[in-house]
Amino acid sequence: MEQEKVFYATGKRKTATARTWMRPGSGQILVNDRALEDYFPTGSARVVLTKPLILTNTRGTFDVKVRVRGGGMTGQAEAIRHGITRALIQAQPELRGPLKKAGFVRRDPRIKERKKYGQRGARARFQFSKR
Repeated sequence: MEQEKVFYATGKRKTATARTWMRPGSGQILVNDRALEDYFPTGSARVVLTKPLILTNTRGTFDVKVRVRGGGMTGQAEAIRHGITRALIQAQPELRGPLKKAGFVRRDPRIKERKKYGQRGARARFQFSKR
C-alpha cells in the first residue's frame, strides 16, 4: 500500500498563524474544518489566499486543509497564502521562481508596534497643556 504524500507548512502574518496541509486531490480547501466560502464570506480574502494556486495553475490538483489562529480576517487570509506557498514549494520546488517574483515566499514582517508607557499609543503622546 502506497502512502500518499502530504506537504505541511506554516504561514504567518501579523499575529495570525496558519498550519497548512496539502495533498494531491480535487482542489477542496478547508479552513478550521469549514468550507472556504463559510469561513471567509468576503470574496477578497478568498482571492488573496488562492492566489498562489491560481498563479501556478495548481488550483484543482491539491486538497488544502488549514488550521488558522489569531489575527483578523485579512491577517488570517495572508497567513494561509504564506502557508500554501511554502507547501507548494515543498511539493514542486520549480514553482519557487514565479511565487518569489509575485512576493508570496517572504513572510511579511510588519507587526503592530507596542504601546509605550507614559504615552497614549506606540507613538501618540497625551495632549500637552502649557497652562
